[in-house]
Amino acid sequence: MSTLTGVERALERFGQRMFGQIRDKEPVELVDALRRECDSHAIVCSESRVVVPNAYDVELAEFAHEELERNGDDRIDQVLTDTLARHGEHKGYEWAGPLAVHVTKSRHVPNGRFRVASRVMPNVRADAFQPPASA
Repeated sequence: MSTLTGVERALERFGQRMFGQIRDKEPVELVDALRRECDSHAIVCSESRVVVPNAYDVELAEFAHEELERNGDDRIDQVLTDTLARHGEHKGYEWAGPLAVHVTKSRHVPNGRFRVASRVMPNVRADAFQPPASA
């Protein structure tokens, strides 16, 4: 059994509550999607400097978001931010600004569960997050 940090445990508990009605592996898929989004937008500036976006939008299907609200779990933004920060630290990434993950409810997520997008925001504020333009 691997050793989990407090953040990973919190995310695991969140995932069990949030996605228990779908499949047990869902929270892992969400975290993996965040990591892939980060990795796929990495810009190598030099041998020792790799810059990645700092603002991540996570759109959850309505049922998942409502489940969070029912459970009173308002820390998921911070839990996901902390998890992504650890990933960036492990990879040696430099954030393009203050790191933030913002979770919102959406009726139109393509896979019926969640969508992840990223961008560079020099000054991150909760009210600055806008839904991504539909494709």
